[in-house]
Amino acid sequence: MDGNIKSNETQQLQTIKELEAVYDTDYEIGQHNIHPLGLELHNPVFLTSALLILVFVAGSLIFPAAASEMLMAARTWSINTFDWLFLSSGNIFVMFCLALIVLPVGKIRLGGDTAKPDYSRSSWFAMLFAAGMGIGLMFWSVAEPIGYYTQWYGSPLNIAGGTMEAERAAMAATMYHWGLHPWAIYGVVALALAFFTYNKGLPLTIRSTFYPLLGNRIYGPIGNIIDITAVIATIFGLATSLGFGAQQAAGGLNYLFGIPADLSTQTGIIVVVTAVALFSVTRGLDGGVKLMSNINMVLAAALLLFVIFAGSLMTFLSTLGTTVVAYAEHFLPLSNPIGREDETFYHGWTIFYWAWWISWSPFVGMFIARISKGRTIREFLTAVLLVPTLVTFVWMSAFGGNGLAQTKAGVGALADGISDSSLTLFQMLENLPLSGITSVLAIVLVLVFFVTSSDSGSLVIDSITSGGKTDSPTAQRVFWATLEGVIAAALLTIGGSDALTALQAGSVTTGLPFTIVLLAMCVSLAKGLQHEQKLLTIKRKRASSVLAKDAKKRAAVPAAG
Repeated sequence: MDGNIKSNETQQLQTIKELEAVYDTDYEIGQHNIHPLGLELHNPVFLTSALLILVFVAGSLIFPAAASEMLMAARTWSINTFDWLFLSSGNIFVMFCLALIVLPVGKIRLGGDTAKPDYSRSSWFAMLFAAGMGIGLMFWSVAEPIGYYTQWYGSPLNIAGGTMEAERAAMAATMYHWGLHPWAIYGVVALALAFFTYNKGLPLTIRSTFYPLLGNRIYGPIGNIIDITAVIATIFGLATSLGFGAQQAAGGLNYLFGIPADLSTQTGIIVVVTAVALFSVTRGLDGGVKLMSNINMVLAAALLLFVIFAGSLMTFLSTLGTTVVAYAEHFLPLSNPIGREDETFYHGWTIFYWAWWISWSPFVGMFIARISKGRTIREFLTAVLLVPTLVTFVWMSAFGGNGLAQTKAGVGALADGISDSSLTLFQMLENLPLSGITSVLAIVLVLVFFVTSSDSGSLVIDSITSGGKTDSPTAQRVFWATLEGVIAAALLTIGGSDALTALQAGSVTTGLPFTIVLLAMCVSLAKGLQHEQKLLTIKRKRASSVLAKDAKKRAAVPAAG
């Protein structure tokens, strides 16, 4: 009997060693780094990324028309040719994340069974939400429902505008674009990064998520290409958002106070946002991003509550119920990639959004992974996928509901629909009490959201370009934060909106190859989780056997005496 027990224990130990050896690598995090002036720069990711970015920006500045035409053509081709791939992949990501929540692997804890979260739930949620899409909700929560209702640029499922059904479809489509699908895209990347970094000891870079498929080849040219693409997509996405945000904030200042929305104002906004981001960067993750994100959430909650009660609580509750029901009703038709006739809406909104979310996924996903150690997969995906969707229901119902109510009633500037999408939020607030105060609060919120995005983006890019180091010199994060502002300001100065639109088109175009990357990432993550589940099961069986054996020995001691 004892021989059988020892044999089982030996076999268990051997199995554990074999499983652990799968991820046993001699690679040291940062071993390919170079150290000029004491910095931690991955060779060749940092140098290649920086060079490609500078060459692209220089080319866009020297040949703005040609660059814009080329990138817009690439974007149009990507969206029109692979619309089915974008939409089908989005559906796969949602189903994959929901499955992980309910499957046994949901109990796996990021960092191991004894890992503890680094942040409280409130701070954790504030940071992931602010980095994910806080700024977008500020500008599109009013404009998007009104745009769909008035057929500003297509309508969901070709439903005629100005009708009750158009109102329901407008709220459903808005939620569809900002609900489960984008957060599932972020969730896949974030979970893969967190799992392979904290549970398997791999570097915090995009390449690490492919270890089950590529093995040690992730440290070679293939891995370099993956990380370089992620850096370029992230820096261009952040610079584009900063540039457009400066234009939108300047438009708001002009609408409210008559301040000219010219180049000098836009550049000044970029300088201020970049300066505050640099200050935040030097304070680190806890003193910078965490603090700014918590401020964001307090201000956003205050503005949300004001709009709910000042606009009409009954209107809000009615719109919330309608939005939830309409979202469920239109979910499958909006998710259908075959035989769509609403091409203007389908390509101009849904597919564009999906490409944009995917191109942003390296940035948002890595940042969420950075702050999520200690959470179980079930807790992680519930927070990343379901909680933001619920909050978005409330936010869209409050802001979008008020905007639609004003449009239908023919009140104020929104009576004629959208004249300038960047001003719809302020035009909606104008018809509520204390509009001067709330509009200023909205501008402050927009700018703080931009600071948070710039700061967290710098942390992410620095991690990738330092070979997965999370404690690299502050000067490197300062470099990336500054570069984001410089790119945005330079493109505004030389090419204005056309240059930023071209850069945005370039970012969206990167969404096509990253869609393939994310699908492969799902396969890789599934293999990794299966491996972890098997390893944990054997370890727990062994631990249980050892405890039982010890208990038996202790019980036998008195009898022997």
